[in-house]
Amino acid sequence: MGARSMAAAIFGGLIGIVAAGFAQAQAPTPDRPPVGGIGQLADAMIFYVAHGAKGACGPGCSEWIAAEGTVMYDTHKRLINILDRTAGRKLPVVIDVRGESDLSVAMSLGKILRSRGVDATMGPTEAEACRGKSEADCFSLKRLGGPLDAKVKIPPDPCDIACVMILAGGVQRTLPAGSRVMLTGLFAYNRLAPNLSKDERDGLIKRYGELFRVYLRQMGVETELMDIVDRTSSVRRRIEVPPSDWMRLHLVTAVSL
Repeated sequence: MGARSMAAAIFGGLIGIVAAGFAQAQAPTPDRPPVGGIGQLADAMIFYVAHGAKGACGPGCSEWIAAEGTVMYDTHKRLINILDRTAGRKLPVVIDVRGESDLSVAMSLGKILRSRGVDATMGPTEAEACRGKSEADCFSLKRLGGPLDAKVKIPPDPCDIACVMILAGGVQRTLPAGSRVMLTGLFAYNRLAPNLSKDERDGLIKRYGELFRVYLRQMGVETELMDIVDRTSSVRRRIEVPPSDWMRLHLVTAVSL
């Protein structure tokens, strides 16, 4: 695959890249209807406004945009839509990434956050209106876009590479106390032709790795994070980035909420 055809495939949306072996282990939310669109997963990422007590989403913060689900090829459209609807308020985005998220789209989400001057953190949003309701009913409430009374819970799952890509775009970036950052290798795929050769797959992973390094550098985050990702590809396991390194790598601008 030549450089020109590779770039066309990447930006044409046929080629994607996910975290190898980690995201697959996270089960999608059961019984949640598809968001919509051809080929959509039931757990495709949605965005809605939530609010809680003062300090619920950081110092002096009581209202935020919840981002939850799997990052897919069209997730950026829904992020732009809610940012347009909340224009002028610059609500922080609280990330709850699940499933086999597309990392190139996650990078696009980060770029959108930076261009809009939006802060970012991570953690699951627990909506009060969903208490006692089925997942499908809860999803219907969230699809309306909020605002919903809610709180941000301590993240039970680590911030993975998709989470990192989105978080990096935040102007102010925080991770709640008790969070973990776990990175793994990359896996390239073609949505229309899944049987890529090893050479094609390796070439795409290398190309994406270069793009991710450029992106992190532009966001002011140390590209050492991609060195860790590269190491996980050879050892085939997750590597934890300890909290003591978060500030040094500029992954966060503050340690905790």
